[in-house]
Amino acid sequence: MEKIKINLYDLLLCMSKAQDLVSPTLANHHEQVAYLAFRLAEQINLPIEQQKDIFLAALVHDIGSLSVNERLDVIENESLTINNHAFRGAKLVENFKPLHESAKIIKFHHLPWNNGEGLAYKGEDVPFESHIIHLADRVCAMIRSGLNIITQLPIILSTMRQKSNSTFAPRLVDALFKLSTKEYVWLDLVSNSPIKMIPNISLLHVLILELDDIIDLVSIFSQIIDFRSSFTARHSAGVAKTAERLAELVGFSPYECKMMLVAGYLHDLGKIAISNEILEKPDKLDECEFNEMRAHPYYTYHLLEPIVQFKTINTWASCHHEKLDGTGYPFHIKGDNISLGSRVMAVSDVFTAITENRPYRKGMEDDHAKQVLYDMIASHALDEKVVELLVDHFQEINDLREQSQQEAAKRYKNFLYIEKLT
Repeated sequence: MEKIKINLYDLLLCMSKAQDLVSPTLANHHEQVAYLAFRLAEQINLPIEQQKDIFLAALVHDIGSLSVNERLDVIENESLTINNHAFRGAKLVENFKPLHESAKIIKFHHLPWNNGEGLAYKGEDVPFESHIIHLADRVCAMIRSGLNIITQLPIILSTMRQKSNSTFAPRLVDALFKLSTKEYVWLDLVSNSPIKMIPNISLLHVLILELDDIIDLVSIFSQIIDFRSSFTARHSAGVAKTAERLAELVGFSPYECKMMLVAGYLHDLGKIAISNEILEKPDKLDECEFNEMRAHPYYTYHLLEPIVQFKTINTWASCHHEKLDGTGYPFHIKGDNISLGSRVMAVSDVFTAITENRPYRKGMEDDHAKQVLYDMIASHALDEKVVELLVDHFQEINDLREQSQQEAAKRYKNFLYIEKLT
């Protein structure tokens, strides 16, 4: 079977940028922390493999922060309960083998040094790399836009020195002071894309993933999207499995069906830029709210666009709200210009949305759901052949959709258990 090979770094950068969309206030925070953590690891001469692990973990260190308020709290405060998001982030990635080591680092990236006691937590060894990200994270949280970074350094350094050995490892604080004499490090840090300023960034492009690995990783992406709200906690899983089966019925190859599964997991990636108030609103959206919601496939497209190996997957994922008559959004593609994969995704999304249970309403009964799909054929929104295939296999696909969503619901329930520091 043909394989997609892709750099893990490219996917994590996409995930990082998606996280930054949660709040524009925090734009570039992940990149800044990844850059500074990498420089700190380099300054204390850690082996290159550890430098890579630190960089990758830092690039998505706040992956467990799922709302605007949580992300702002991450920046503005550092209470012990902040560890909630760190533990959640570790849970999201720990079962994905290439990120297993990064998960351990993410889990403890807010644990204080506490005179060296921070190298263990409840009998579990804490990676020293976690403390590197902790210091980098706190430094970056202090940076204020609009004020020269070199001018800000004295107060930042003074604050970190005061917390040496209590909050931060003294070895790392010393390394930070040594870095403070290198202006380029700090100018890099506040540039538009700090990580691009690392000269040997190519060294990080060494982990290659095949399609089955990518499926595992993008299921994490879907959890980041869906776990922001109990309203959407199962949606992507249902769409992905429905789309995979419909692709098979349409005649796609086994390889293309796996691509469709990936696209299904990623189709709502852009919703991470939509506020929770809109995502969780039980009533009809007003015009302004609906306009904000209409932007999510646009964000999906541009988040995935830099991953060249995902060109087809991106098309299928980001065009799931296009309609055959051209009245869809956000690109207003019409008729034959809408790819078959995008048509499959559109049908899968509508089918899942109308048949799944949500907190504010039950899913439609079979006959009602079929009628809605037929009405959307009549209004030139959905592809007739794809809908007919779904209706012909309605019970099978509906059972598959429901099973996949039940499994996703179990993952969500497990995700809600958050270990707290005491």
